[in-house]
Amino acid sequence: MLRTTALLAALAVPAAAVAQDLPTSPYLPLAMATDAANAALEACATEGHSVSVAIVARDGNTKALLKADNSGPHTASSATGKAFTSAGLGRDTAGLAEFISGNTQNNGLRDMDPRLVIQTGGLPIRIGGALVGGIGVGGAPSGAIDADCARVGLDAIGAE
Repeated sequence: MLRTTALLAALAVPAAAVAQDLPTSPYLPLAMATDAANAALEACATEGHSVSVAIVARDGNTKALLKADNSGPHTASSATGKAFTSAGLGRDTAGLAEFISGNTQNNGLRDMDPRLVIQTGGLPIRIGGALVGGIGVGGAPSGAIDADCARVGLDAIGAE
């Protein structure tokens, strides 16, 4: 009986040590994603723009997608693509477009994944320095307005 107890205790110690060594990583909670999306949508609505706003997690999966009444049929896929691009590449889509246009050897980035949308309006979501997702806005009259609305969404959740 004593040997069995000692053996079980010895076997349990390594399992506990392994569990403590598991990696952890920051993530974007759903509540924060919806808060950011709502703030971005409202910012554009205040300016009279019917847009879609998408938030994706770091892995590129959509966490929130809001499509304003009377927004164009293309706006949801545009917003989602911009968010996916920013989350996947960790860059704002405007800067990425400039990077590609200034370095033609990087044109292949456009074809790397069919989900990428390299147009102004996507921003990475960083919290505490960690990349946790992306936000994309599509449907305003210009990409700069899309990006401004996305920035309002990031500010609403204290993202960088």
